[in-house]
Order: sequence, then structure tokens, then C-alpha cells
Amino acid sequence: MIVGIIIGASVFVQPSEINRHVPGVGGVLSVWLVAGVLTLFGSLVCAELSSVYPRTGGVYVFLKETISPACGFLWGWAMFWSAHSGIIAASSVIFARYVAYFAPLGDGGIRAVAISGIAVLSFVNYLGARPGSGLQTAVTVSKVLAIVILLCMVLAFGTRAVSSASSAPATPTAFRDFVLAVSAALFAFGGWHMVTYTAGETRHPTRTIPRALLIGVLIVTLCYVALNAAYLYLLTPDSIIASKYVAADAAMAMAGSRGAAAISALVILSSVGVLNGVILAGPRTYYAMADDGLSFHWLTRIHPRFHTPSRAILAQAVWSAALVLTGTYRELFTRVVYTEWLFFALMAVGLMRLRRRPGYDPPYRSWGNAVTPLVFAAASLVVASVQIAAEPIHAATGLLLVVIGLPVYYIWLRPTRAARSIFHAGN
Repeated sequence: MIVGIIIGASVFVQPSEINRHVPGVGGVLSVWLVAGVLTLFGSLVCAELSSVYPRTGGVYVFLKETISPACGFLWGWAMFWSAHSGIIAASSVIFARYVAYFAPLGDGGIRAVAISGIAVLSFVNYLGARPGSGLQTAVTVSKVLAIVILLCMVLAFGTRAVSSASSAPATPTAFRDFVLAVSAALFAFGGWHMVTYTAGETRHPTRTIPRALLIGVLIVTLCYVALNAAYLYLLTPDSIIASKYVAADAAMAMAGSRGAAAISALVILSSVGVLNGVILAGPRTYYAMADDGLSFHWLTRIHPRFHTPSRAILAQAVWSAALVLTGTYRELFTRVVYTEWLFFALMAVGLMRLRRRPGYDPPYRSWGNAVTPLVFAAASLVVASVQIAAEPIHAATGLLLVVIGLPVYYIWLRPTRAARSIFHAGN
């Protein structure tokens, strides 16, 4: 699930953003390594928290229990209205656009295919966690196998691209540019925390989830570094910066139109993996919030036969489809990226607070002890701060979207919880 969610379409289409900020082979590969290490640190934080709170809901549960219920609510609020549903919408459109490589579609056709993809995969997950996780396993194995085959083809048939600037000394990279490049790489690593959302449906979660986080992130980091080394071998830095479809251009350079078609099929496979994994994870958070009285109570319904949060899955599918239709999903998603890393910093702070509680003895303690959450919190704040400074208007609107959730929490949901408590006490 971790590998399938993380390895999405972004690593195949957006390395140009990283090359724009950090020129040079060494600089680019170091960016991917730093992003991988930072993701690993975040996974270690999540692993320890999930061993203490092996309940459905993931980051929502961690923030609610270690910081405050309001903080947990704001995370879920941003997830539903922007971040999580936005990822589903964006991934479905990428999926549809690459389907159009094989069967030309207009704008309406692309939207229809995108919504159909959301509907089909939501239905698969409606039928139960087992069909969804089974599909995730099959797609992930196929995807990683395809990446390995692609890399073997580069070694066997690839021809090194020659750039006129290849012999020139590398230009020093400013700290701001390096952080922005790492931020772009972290976007490609997105979704590493989502496996914790299904802890309540995982066998032996205190052992399985930490192990899955560590192994999954290491596999993804290895794939990403190897793929980007292949891009840099097959294409010149200038062509990478100018390209919107780096992987397809690399395949074209190596194997012509057939190679480009093969990589397009790989991107479709990757998009399906991302879509399925994100669709599987999100409703577990909305269910957990509703079960705690922090969202509509009807979202707590569990299907009597399939044992899934059926109404939460349907609500997520409807809103994601609406984002596809309105075309606002890109803005919503990019705006919430700035706030996501602020929440990750709070998650690490929550772990540090938890460790101060008397008698704290977690089933799993992350490597590095106090260093890991401290470094991750500081790095998350740096990433968020640099992004906010780079795009203050977009960041302000993204933060405003989160802040709007506060009056909803205090004015509406808190009285609802109090009324429900009185009702249960009287009965």
C-alpha cells in the first residue's frame, strides 16, 4: 500500500521542477536522497504513534490524542475539502490524460474517464478492504517490476546524452532553491502516512505498520534515485527542465515511440495505484472523526456485509468527482500542500509531548529516540516556511481554508457532541 500510494505519476512527469532549482547531477540526486531521508523520519514518527494508537484514522488520531481534538479535526477538514479529495481528483485526471494517449479524448472525455476511474475504484473499496488491498498489491508489484525492467533497459540499450554544458563547473545552489527542490521531491513522496489510516483493519498493527513504513519508504527512495539517475543519463539537463513528461521523453530517446507508449502505460498503472490507495485510506479518517462526534454521524455507518465505511467512501467519491468537474482541484491541492507540512510538524511535536507522559512505554520506539521527531519537526517547518515565502498569496488562501474549520468545530460540532453525551447519559 505504501509503495503503491507513493510511487505515483509525479515521479514520471515532474522532475523538471527539481532540475530547475538544482542544476547538476549530484545536486538533483542529493535532493531525492534528502527527501527520502525526511520521509523516512516522518515514517518513523508515524510508526511509533501508530504502535501507541493502532486505531483507524491515522494522523487524525495522532493529532487528536497528542495535541488537541481541534487540531485533529482541522487535519480531517483539510483532508476532505482539499488535500485528500484533491489528490484523488488530480490523480484521476492524470490517469485519464494518459488513457487519451491510446484513445484520443477531448476535455469532456478526459473528465468522464477520470470520474469513471474514481467510481470504479471507490466501488472496489466499497466491497471491502480485502479487494482494495488485493488490487493495491497487484498494481504495486506490477509497477515496481515495470520500473526494474525500465532501468534494465537503460543499462542495456541506453545511450548517454551529451550536453554542451556538461563540462562546466556546477553553479552553487542557494538554500532557498534547494529547499524548494526538496519540497517538489516531497510531493512525489506524498502519501507515506496513509497506511496508518487503516490500522483498525490491519492484522497485528503494532508490528505490521512500523515494518511496512520502513520497508516501503526505503523501496520508494531506491526506485526514485534510480529513475532520476536514468533520466539524467538519457536526457540533457536543459531537456529535462523543458519537459512536461520526463519519463516518456526518456523512453522516446531510448526506444522510440514504442518506448513512449510503454512508459505511458506505466504512468496509467501508477495512477491506478495512487487512486486506489488514497481512496482506500481517506474514508477511515472520516469514519473515525464521525465516530468521535467531530463530523456527521451518518458517516459512521459500516456496511453490514462488506464491513467498510460505506457512506464515507461514497461522500469522498462524490466530492472528488465534483472537483474533477469544476476544474478547481489543482488550486485546492496546491494550496493545502503548505499546510500539510505544518500538520506534520505538529504530529512530531505531539510525539515529543507523548514521550513526557509518566509510564510511557510504546510497543515500538523509533530509531534516533529524541533526535528523529525533533529533526522532522524542524525540517517540516522549514519546508512549509520556504513554500509560504515563495508563494504567499496561494499559501494564505490555503491557510485560510484550514482556519475556516475552527468556527465549524467550536460553533457547531462541540455543541453537537455535548447534546449527544446528554442523550446517551439519559438513556
